[in-house]
Amino acid sequence: MNGFKNAGLSERLSTAAGAKKALLEKFKTQSNVNDLAFAEREEARRAVRIAREAREAERNATRDASRAAEQVALQAEQAELASREALKTQEIAEQAARQMAMAAEAKAARDARYAARKARKR
Repeated sequence: MNGFKNAGLSERLSTAAGAKKALLEKFKTQSNVNDLAFAEREEARRAVRIAREAREAERNATRDASRAAEQVALQAEQAELASREALKTQEIAEQAARQMAMAAEAKAARDARYAARKARKR
């Protein structure tokens, strides 16, 4: 068994510095090995991130395309509805014109009968 040393302050500081230096050297030797593994992991993460971004961009493009298609369909439906309304309005106007023409003809016939009756009485 080692005997107890009465180490001074400077000796303790140099021992602590040596231990720190040994740990630093140990870390440096490990970091070279880890750098390759770290680079591989980073490359894998980068590939996953790029694939995720591509899928997200594809989803966004699909969503935008479907929204555009829905908007086009809605506009077509609105145009068709406006066309039907215009046709309906035109039919109502034609029907009103026919009714006015029939009323005018009936009035003319009544006036003619009235005039003929007046002419007979004289």
